[in-house]
Amino acid sequence: MSVSSLSSLSDNETPLRSRRNDIKLNAFEKYDDKEFRARFRVSKETVLYLDSVFGSTIKPLTKRNRSLQPVDQILITLRYYATGSYQRVIGDIFHIEQPSVHRIVHRVTVKIANMRSLFINMPTAEERLEVANDFYAIAGFPRVMGAIDCTHIKINSPGGAQSESFRNRKGYFSLNVQMVCDAKLRIRNIIARWPGSVHDSTIFNDSPLCAQLERGDFTPMVLLGDSGYPCRPYLLTPILNPRTPAEEAYNRSQIRTRNPIERLFGVLKRRFPCLHYGLGLKTTNIPPIIVACAVLHNIAISRQDEVVEEDDPLTIVEEEIMVQPSNETNQNFIVRTSLVNTYFSG
Repeated sequence: MSVSSLSSLSDNETPLRSRRNDIKLNAFEKYDDKEFRARFRVSKETVLYLDSVFGSTIKPLTKRNRSLQPVDQILITLRYYATGSYQRVIGDIFHIEQPSVHRIVHRVTVKIANMRSLFINMPTAEERLEVANDFYAIAGFPRVMGAIDCTHIKINSPGGAQSESFRNRKGYFSLNVQMVCDAKLRIRNIIARWPGSVHDSTIFNDSPLCAQLERGDFTPMVLLGDSGYPCRPYLLTPILNPRTPAEEAYNRSQIRTRNPIERLFGVLKRRFPCLHYGLGLKTTNIPPIIVACAVLHNIAISRQDEVVEEDDPLTIVEEEIMVQPSNETNQNFIVRTSLVNTYFSG
């Protein structure tokens, strides 16, 4: 049967009805739980949860024109996140045209990203003690509410006069994405809009989170960052030239305690390989996908969805720390010096 003749069939005829059901049947009935997570990176229950949250808002108004049901649209979007493939390839898998894949991915991505306020938040006053205890259990570093760092997401050259601002120091085009996580690898804050050439400290200094910390909203809690960040009373970094055993002990503890952020980037990019391989979309369409993947990551953690690798698991290697010369004022060292003397001198 030709494509044109298939398109002319009514909704009540078997070939079209079978085609409509292929996606859902192949996913929910053909694959067991492990196979399903390997292909879509979350569990069947999580897909049904997403459908319950926003499925009614993306439900087609008619059954004509091969309309896809919400669960099918969610699966197409998740498969795109899970492979990093061109949308045309995803379309071939699900037997729909590339423009339809583009619309579906954009529609579902916006819905997931809009759940950000429900799943990505800095620890509340009630949560901070538990978060701090989790970090303290790693290497004895006190009062930590998060580890902060940036990771690069590859993109195509956006073109135009500003395109070179997206070329990072490794030589490829990217967005530089800042995240804060807790010791359980839950993402607590994310900024996904800066060009790859922008330094980590610039992103932080311009962020609403920095303003909150400056106001003392989280005092006496602190963040831990690498040497690319300035040392401040609320953002503690390694000592560049430790001279005493206490300073060396501080550095060892600081580095081990902020390790969850490095682990997070590896876990996130293994769960959603599109973030590893890169996103060949318009630059304006990429930040929502990054945020949506972060939301899904936190949902997966809350629902205890393990990452199940496909046949060719990724090896994720994050960039090394770029050490910056220290030019902070003495006042910015007060908290760090106090911690060294109080917790690491013995």
